[in-house]
Amino acid sequence: MEGLASPRPLGEALPAVYADDDLAQRFVTGLDAMLAPVFNVLDCLEAYFDPALAPADFVDWLADWVGAELSGTEPLEARRAAVAAAAALHRLRGTRRGLAQAVRQSFGVWPRITESGGAAWSAKPLGPFPGSPRAALHVRLALPEPGPADVHRLHAVVAAARPAHLPFTVEVAAAPGPPPSAPPAV
Repeated sequence: MEGLASPRPLGEALPAVYADDDLAQRFVTGLDAMLAPVFNVLDCLEAYFDPALAPADFVDWLADWVGAELSGTEPLEARRAAVAAAAALHRLRGTRRGLAQAVRQSFGVWPRITESGGAAWSAKPLGPFPGSPRAALHVRLALPEPGPADVHRLHAVVAAARPAHLPFTVEVAAAPGPPPSAPPAV
């Protein structure tokens, strides 16, 4: 980093016998130039772990560290938002709400989620149970301009956020109008 000064110059910390020694002062000035970026990082270390303040390359490392679901093509602000939301999404992982929010985080629109049924009981002994006897999950996503890679990306997001035992299918379609601002009613 050109022109970055060390906040703690080593020449000032040398014993008095070397304070007037030109060779010693020039030698430690070279070390100051090498140590200045290290001191700069250490002085600002807490900012590196805040996704809103971290450098772009460090945001990518943080995304891997917290397990944020990213494709690698998102703009920087979307990556920062994904890192910031990762802990909350991990708490909801495996739930319908968590799945919907993970898809919303990745695509910017709410999905339509259809399940085969949940935990339920019958009011009559030996009566029929609601839902389908076979577990299933279907996620439909309506995008303004869907591309061929969107199906694969949706598949990866759903595979990571769904309940582990549940088989699933995904569908990406063209949206008839503007995307909804709230999750669709179920």
